[in-house]
Amino acid sequence: MQKKNAYTLMPLSGGLVVAACLSASLGLAGCEKEGTAEQAGRKIDEAAERMGNQLDATKQSMGEKADETGNYLSDAAITAKIKAEILGDPTLKVLQISVITIDGAVTLSGTVDSKSSLDRASELARNNQGVQSVENKLVVE
Repeated sequence: MQKKNAYTLMPLSGGLVVAACLSASLGLAGCEKEGTAEQAGRKIDEAAERMGNQLDATKQSMGEKADETGNYLSDAAITAKIKAEILGDPTLKVLQISVITIDGAVTLSGTVDSKSSLDRASELARNNQGVQSVENKLVVE
């Protein structure tokens, strides 16, 4: 009976040896592929860094464009407010006064009926938030 037990252990041992060899082979194969995984990881890191740099450049560009747009909208708002005040002023509303605003610099042009109208238009323009300067090119007729 002992022989029977010895033979039954033998196939079991052979299976363990095969399993151990297979595990070792797979383990070594996994180690070999680790270099490939490291390369892939490095490439992903490099791509992420490039994308980060591009994102930063895009943010900066968009910020500059937003500032330019903000200035344009501020200039348009200043112009609209001054025009509304001129139209709301009983002494100026019938006069032909053009208002142009660039980077907070307001230029008034056109014709007015008196020196006081000229001065009043300048005053209205100067008293608006965001106005940096007023160039009065109004002509008294």
